[in-house]
Amino acid sequence: MKQSDPLDLLVGRIVSAGGFLVTVVAVGTLGFHQLGDGLWDFWDCFYMTVVTVSTVGFGETLPGMADVTGARAFTVFLIILGSGTLLYFVSTFTAFVVEGDLVGALRRSRVQKRIDELTDHIVVCGVGSTGVHIIEELQLTDQKFVAIDMSEERLIRVDEELPKTELMYVVGDATDDATLHQARIEHARGVIAALHDDKQNVFLTISARALNPRARIVAKAIDDSADQKLLRAGADAVVSPYRIGGMRMVSEMIRPRVLEFLDLMVRDRQQNLRIEEIPIPDESSLIGTALRGTDIRKTTDVLVIAVRTAEGAYTYNPGPDTNLEEGMTLIVLAATAEVGKLRDGITDGSIGRSA
Repeated sequence: MKQSDPLDLLVGRIVSAGGFLVTVVAVGTLGFHQLGDGLWDFWDCFYMTVVTVSTVGFGETLPGMADVTGARAFTVFLIILGSGTLLYFVSTFTAFVVEGDLVGALRRSRVQKRIDELTDHIVVCGVGSTGVHIIEELQLTDQKFVAIDMSEERLIRVDEELPKTELMYVVGDATDDATLHQARIEHARGVIAALHDDKQNVFLTISARALNPRARIVAKAIDDSADQKLLRAGADAVVSPYRIGGMRMVSEMIRPRVLEFLDLMVRDRQQNLRIEEIPIPDESSLIGTALRGTDIRKTTDVLVIAVRTAEGAYTYNPGPDTNLEEGMTLIVLAATAEVGKLRDGITDGSIGRSA
């Protein structure tokens, strides 16, 4: 379901106003010509109509106009109708330029064209106090995403504060299917429900799950009682900012150096270190190979800190003799660029068994 392009809506409004103006001019021209019954040609009638509608006047009239029955009455009618139509056209066009509608429509049109080409992206619903930090982290880790919020002013403000590329966003209600379609939810790999109300997040989760059964959905819960409701609605994971905030405060009290290390790791813009997951494809040549026998450390600056089997069992700080198995996921610590290099290398086969 494709939404109307914002620029198309803009053009439609201007064309509509222009259409009224053209119609009035045409009616005026034909009206004068009909009243004159051949006395005036079309150019004179057109000129008289424009002079009348624009209220310029010039003190000019059509030759012999005073002797034509109904000509002055028609002119009065044309002045009333035409001046109103002209004012409507000018005010419509001026509103787009002066109030920023034109700039906003062009921005939305440009952004929507980029969104229409997205696949395998993340849809972030809600750019409030939580959503802002979600967007910042997604951008720092070079993830493709689209933000949805009711306030375009808030979206533009966030866009201006982002250090990298232009924010892709949709202005609208995230619980509305049409808005989700505009963000290409059917092609997304994940949805983050970060609206300010639990009921809205539940409704959003139901809609997102129906529109894209394969997407991973992570939802925010304000009240503890909302956790199970969100999971039953189709969320894959539920996050409580208050619960996490409480755990963080305790950690700051009893293990401050650990928190300091993690904070520095996350905030270091030079290295941009993150803990990431790299799934091993079923056809990968790494399957059946021990970690020491791979090119991972030789070609990338990545530290494998854990592995997860297909059954969900974890091995922390795996040794060099740990065999890589089908369906296994590597948990690594590395800079974002190195993670991308490893993920691409494992996918295209350029990183495999060492010679």
